[in-house]
This record gives sequence, C-alpha cells and structure tokens, in this order.
Amino acid sequence: MRTLRGVPVLLSALLLVPGVAQADQAPPKQPVATGFGGAVASIDADATAIGTQVLREGGNAVDAAVATAAALGVTDPFSAGIGGGGFFVYFDARTGRVHTLDGRETAPASADENLFVENGQALPFDEAVTSGLSVGVPGTPATWQDALRAWGTRSLSQMLRPAARLARDGFTVDQTFADQITGNAERFSAFPSTRSLYLPGGAPPAVGSTFTNPDLADTYDTLANQGAGALYRGPIADEIAAYRTIEREPTHTRHRGLDVYGMPAPSSGGLTVGEALNILEDFDVSHFSEADYLHHFLEASRLAFADRNRWIGDPAFVDVPSRDLLSRPFADSRACLIDPNRAATGTVAAGDPRHPRPCAAGPAAPTPYEGENTTHLTVADRWGNVVAYTLTIEQEGGSGMVVPGRGFLLNNELTDFSFTPVTPGVPDPNLPGPGKRPRSSMAPTIVLEHGKPLLAAGSPGGASIITTVLQVLLGRLDRGLSLEEAIAAPRASQRNSGPAQVEPAFLALRESSDLQRRGQLFSSTPAEIGAATGVEHLPDGRWLAAAEPVRRGGGAAQVVHPVP
Repeated sequence: MRTLRGVPVLLSALLLVPGVAQADQAPPKQPVATGFGGAVASIDADATAIGTQVLREGGNAVDAAVATAAALGVTDPFSAGIGGGGFFVYFDARTGRVHTLDGRETAPASADENLFVENGQALPFDEAVTSGLSVGVPGTPATWQDALRAWGTRSLSQMLRPAARLARDGFTVDQTFADQITGNAERFSAFPSTRSLYLPGGAPPAVGSTFTNPDLADTYDTLANQGAGALYRGPIADEIAAYRTIEREPTHTRHRGLDVYGMPAPSSGGLTVGEALNILEDFDVSHFSEADYLHHFLEASRLAFADRNRWIGDPAFVDVPSRDLLSRPFADSRACLIDPNRAATGTVAAGDPRHPRPCAAGPAAPTPYEGENTTHLTVADRWGNVVAYTLTIEQEGGSGMVVPGRGFLLNNELTDFSFTPVTPGVPDPNLPGPGKRPRSSMAPTIVLEHGKPLLAAGSPGGASIITTVLQVLLGRLDRGLSLEEAIAAPRASQRNSGPAQVEPAFLALRESSDLQRRGQLFSSTPAEIGAATGVEHLPDGRWLAAAEPVRRGGGAAQVVHPVP
C-alpha cells in the first residue's frame, strides 16, 4: 500500500498558517437564462448566484469568475478547489484582446521521468491516484489573485467572502454530492481528515441536509487576509512548492469567418480543438447530412488526438510546434486522410506538422487515460468582458486527501503525465519532470465575430473535454443549433483509442447504424460525457447563459436582468 507515499513534503508545503443543519433555500437551478447586465453559467446554483451578485454589484467578469470558482470549491469540492489548478481565458472588451492565464499544477522539484515507475514498471493507475506521488503544487489560489490583479476590479479578499460565508453557513446536499462521496467512500475513509469531513459517522451526509465546512471557511479567510502567498511562502514552499502563473499567448484559428481563441500548451485543448476545426474547414460540414457530419467530426477528432499525443507537452521542457499544428497546410495534409465512406481502423498515426506531406503519417500514438472530474464556468459582464475558466483537482475527489484542518482536497494532477512513453521508441512530450506542468485537455474557448464576443464555452471531462467543446462549437456554429441545444445534444468522443466513447443517447440516434456501417466503433458508457456551460451575446444585445439540462444533475444559468 503506497497511499501515503510522498505525502509529508507536499502536505508540509501546503499547510496554511493556522456538520448537519437546515440551510436556507438554494436558488432554483435553471439551465438557460437570457437578459442584460451580464451572465454566469456553472454547474451549481449557489456558485452561479454568487457570481451573478458580484456582477449586480458592479464587479466585472473576472471578479465574478473568481467568486464563482471559490464557491464551487465549497459546493463542488470533488471537482475543483484551492488544492488544484486550471486555465483562465479572458476577453478584454476595452482592448479587444484575449488573454490566458496558466494556473496548471506543477510537479515538485524532486520529480523525474520515473516518478510513476517502480522496478522498471509503471505503477497501476489507481495506486498512483490515491498517493502523494500524484499531488502537484496547486495553482488555483495564485490564478485567482493574479487574474484579479491583472484584470479585475475587486480584491481577492472581497471575492472570497461569499464563498467563505457559504462554507460556514452551509448548503443543501443534493444527490450528486452524496453520490460522489459514496463512490469514493473506500479511499476517503483511508484518510482521517477526509473521513471526518465527508463521512461523518461513517456515511455520507443525507440528501437534503446542510453541509458545512468551517475549516475551508477559515482557509478562505486566511487567503483573504494574507493573499495567495499564504499557500506558497515559507522555507519548504520556497524549495519545494514555489509556484507562479504564466500569462501565455492564446491559440487562435479562423473558422467560418470567426476567430476562435483557446488555451495553449501545456493544455492541449486549444491546439487540438483548433486543429480539428481546421481539418473540418476542408468540408462543407454545415450542409452535410447528420450522419456525414458526425462521421467527419469523429474522424477529425481521431486525427487531431494523434497529433496531440505526439507533439504537445509543457513548452518549458519540450518544443511544441504550436503554429505548425494550427497551420492550413498541416490541416489539409490531415483532412485528406478522411474517407467519407469508411472510418479509420484502430489507432491512427501522428503527422509531422513541421513538414506536412499530404496523407502521410508516422508511428501511432494512442491516448492515455485522464481523470474526468473537472468543472467549468463561463461569465460575461455588462461591458462585454468574457471569461471562460476550467479548473480541476483531476479525479473525482482528487488524491482523496483533505489537508488536515484546512478543509480542501489535494489534486492528483500529476497522473496526467505519461507514466512511461506512450509509444516505445518515440519521444513522449508528457513525461514527468521537476517543476513540469502535465499536459491537460482543458479547453476554455472564446469565439469572436468582427472583434466582439459571440460566445464562450468549456466543459469538464478529462480528455473528452476536447471533443465536447468541439462538438458544442460545431453544433452552434456549423449545424444551426442554439447554444443550449448544442450543449444538450448526445455526445461522442473519439480520442484515437479504438472505439469512440459514446453516451447511450448517441447510440439511440438513427444515424448510429449508418455510422457503424462505415466502420465507426462505439463503446457505450453509463457515465455522462462532460458538463458544459457557455454564454452567447445575442444580436439584440441580450446575454444568453446556458448549462447542462440533465448531466451531473443539471447546471445553473443566471443573468443580472432577466428578459425572456
């Protein structure tokens, strides 16, 4: 059993300076809202309400995004929180520029490429997850502070107060929250701090009861009073847990006359979504039959994932050919591999973006597993500023370890590294390294039309984030669906790993049999794929906020001044 391996150093670096009752009625969950004054969409009604109140009181999109994210750390703690990291994409209406902030977790200074190797063999994935080996230095507190300093109008202290109050006063436990604890009960029970918080009396809190987290409230108060440096300063943190966010140039591609901006490496989201969109530019997807469209969507995803796996990693450690991956010649060289009548067989090979040759490819690079329990929020304000922010602690429940007395779970983000080279004999850009950021699939995306925001979207879901965001964009921009329809549509995720992962509702589509006749292979999953949120600026000036109607219990959308 290695569940405690590596814990002492990281817990020391992460320790900060030093319930069941009846809650107020939570705001009602509604997946769609339209109106003026700004909009917020997240997975949780309490978090969305907090962000909307910030907008109502004159805060901007960045302020509201941080306040919403802090609240999600209370109500959605098994997906995100200050023990994790994420990627923040921001459109500044005043300058017309898109900015990104890389708040991805980093490996400790002691990590090397054999972090998850023992006796020459990769550790079993489940064993690595619930282990100190998997814990990266969190980037979320620094992301909140740096985003507010760069683009916000409120202080970190102000934006943490509503979440601290929510943690102290409590919120109503829903079925999703209870189920997440039940699904992790065995590993949560292995850690006294986690067990006492989430399994009081040996069982999850009852649905309908009020859950409080006073330790997290105190932690938020500490961050509010001392700043994010409270998490990172001190002699051990200076040596082991030093952390900084990085503002990076966003990815950019043109699609159907629109400008699509996303998150660059070490996220693979912007590059892979962008490449797939570029590949599909070679086809008249908007006029395809539904079966033809879905076939090309699956094949473009397969090809883009092959290139992602071969070329994308932390740009501080590997030379990522970002411009080449998004070039028109490279997209053309990949598009010609799509047979409209027949799916590719098995795992396809990556292309060479620096020297694209039509229909040529190299050794195959299959897609490794990523944890799927991330969260995403999308915000717009009255001035036209927009934020798309995806944040995570990786697996549902992260590493399973609550920092004693601090009330938050630590991530297992380092399991996003390749444990060993994915393809023997082929360089792998995503092996562990000291201070290295593991590759991510998070894909917060902002789309501009003539320099103004049209829509923004994102999703949780591990590697399926990329295909979910791609499918939402295609549904809205190419297939004539409304944003809410594109979010609700049945999902499929082809990640260059043999059969595509599909929801049961996708298999039930009448086009499914047509796709299977073309050789598309499907692996049905009882789990939902993603839980997207988005905002759209409508032609009449209203904002539309949209979230999942059903997945993960349904999301929550609000606007400041509702107008149907």
